[in-house]
Amino acid sequence: MDQRRPCVGLPRSRLPHRPALRHRVRPAPPHPAPSARPTRRRRPGPGDRRLPHRPRAPAGPGLRAIAVDGNALRGSRTHVTGHVTLLDAMDHTGHVLAQRQVTDESNEIPAIRPLLDSVDLTGTVITADALHTQHAHGTYLRERGAHYIAQVKANHPGLFDRVRRLPWREITLDHYDRTRAHHRLEIRRLKTAAFTHLDYPDARQALQVVRWRKDFTTGKLTIERLYLITGLPPGAATGAQLADWIRGHWKIENLLHHVRDRTFREDDSKIHAGHLPRIMAGLRNLAIGVHRQDGHTNIAAALRHTARDWRRPLTALGITG
Repeated sequence: MDQRRPCVGLPRSRLPHRPALRHRVRPAPPHPAPSARPTRRRRPGPGDRRLPHRPRAPAGPGLRAIAVDGNALRGSRTHVTGHVTLLDAMDHTGHVLAQRQVTDESNEIPAIRPLLDSVDLTGTVITADALHTQHAHGTYLRERGAHYIAQVKANHPGLFDRVRRLPWREITLDHYDRTRAHHRLEIRRLKTAAFTHLDYPDARQALQVVRWRKDFTTGKLTIERLYLITGLPPGAATGAQLADWIRGHWKIENLLHHVRDRTFREDDSKIHAGHLPRIMAGLRNLAIGVHRQDGHTNIAAALRHTARDWRRPLTALGITG
């Protein structure tokens, strides 16, 4: 019998005693109660790519923002007439308030008054591009009890030169915003300067917005400077509110014009006779508004959903249950 294996075939009770292990595995102490456990925030490490917390801008001092902008219907152009342009007024939440048809982009200037005559402008802020930075428009809005944030460009050389030559380097920063989305990094800086007199109706402040944008796909870096004026007195709105209104003006492009152009293929429409372009655009606005009120943010997906069952559009309109 092999002496080196004396334990083979012996019962467990007759096995020789084994020495204890040098390192014993001790049971973990019981966890404290959830209420007694201290709460600790994890500090971001060097590999963290999370951006710092950016607080949301307040809703504003009881003012409603309305964007005014035009959109050309490219498909309505013929060899005799030019394309039809629709001038829209939309609040910054995405609801279309008014619409007017004009024959050319230059005719948007006299059409803004008839467009806004049917809208209650009390306690509102009107945002528009440089085309509508007209003295007559500023006077009209102030008479209607509305404020404005108007962009200033080289089409008003005297006003643009005076606002641009302000000592912006010495003015303190009022708002800073940094976002990272869609493969690009954007930084926006806002400065405000109060005026005692400016060659524009009831203009009280001048604004400078610097947009710093870097595209990670192409590596391209662009820096853009915008100059604006507003009738809001100093202290009536914070820098975050002003920045939110300025940025919110482009929602009329993303929430209305882009949807009509891409989803409804409005530019491919050949309708150009009479008021038919405005009527068709009004029907598209109705469909967009109904789907947004129904809680849909993707209008293309909402159209596909309602097209699968004839009862769904009627339910969205409240015609049938």
